Amino acid sequence: MREKKNKLSVGAQNLLSIPSLLGTEFLSKAQIEQVLKLSFLFKKCLKQNQAVPQTLAGKTVILLFFEPSTRTRSSFELAAKRLGGNTLVLTKEGSSAEKGETLVDTAKTVQAMQPDLLVLRHPSAGSPFHLDQILDIPIVNAGDGFHEHPTQALLDLMTIQEFKGKIEGLKVLIVGDIAHSRVARSNIYALKKMGAEVSVCGPPTLLPPKVEQMGVEVHYELEKAVKDKDVIMTLRIQFERLNPGQSPSRGEYSKFYGISESVLKTAKADVLIMHPGPVNRGVEISPEVADGSRSVILNQVGNGVIVRMAVLHLLTGNELLKGWL
Repeated sequence: MREKKNKLSVGAQNLLSIPSLLGTEFLSKAQIEQVLKLSFLFKKCLKQNQAVPQTLAGKTVILLFFEPSTRTRSSFELAAKRLGGNTLVLTKEGSSAEKGETLVDTAKTVQAMQPDLLVLRHPSAGSPFHLDQILDIPIVNAGDGFHEHPTQALLDLMTIQEFKGKIEGLKVLIVGDIAHSRVARSNIYALKKMGAEVSVCGPPTLLPPKVEQMGVEVHYELEKAVKDKDVIMTLRIQFERLNPGQSPSRGEYSKFYGISESVLKTAKADVLIMHPGPVNRGVEISPEVADGSRSVILNQVGNGVIVRMAVLHLLTGNELLKGWL
């Protein structure tokens, strides 16, 4: 039986100096900058067909996904493999959770197989935190309920910095279903730590109570909200999570809060248009905008692999970095 490790000492030994990545709320500005610096370095190496360090050679990353995912799951898998690691993907449908096994028992069973890192997506907020208290391997939160999605925020920051050259001082507007969006929460925490001014806009029923206490400006009229913004981040409206009283019709939402060319006439000419995906075309964003010159949606997808490489690298030790950076 593998001897149980002290997670705090494991975290102190890795480059990020934390045992697990549970949310951007718990990252310092310096740690965010560390992830971004390594991400850009990895991207430069890959563009120039240079080798990246095989940090995960001989190691295994298990992806435990209890919710559907295309971008996050596949990018974590690609990231681990580019670092030389092995991956095992487990979904709710393919696990004993379908037979009634608890998340804790599933996670303990997974740990008994001696993986080196666990990536968890789960519909219950706080589930990665709960497992972090039980397991002795690093955990990366790939989305927990309405709570956080830290690697999405980090890839969004990378994309903003790539196209704007900076984050500090930028005005960022997040539009849509803020109340049910873990992406919005993680971005608000991360953007503010990096010195951006953050605003939110959406129907009153889709904004969290007292959202202004997160240090954001609140708007209800989209055309006024976009006026002086450097970045517009639109979110998927999560119809599956809404009760009938909260849910506007698709047509109604598109009319008042959809990002269209007409809306962007009042925005800056060089505004960045972002979306974490999947996109409901014609609802939260028009096809013309999604595919237009100001859109960096596909760049976000590409940067997702790079950022997750950086996160996996930083959480799994520092011995292979010596002499490389």
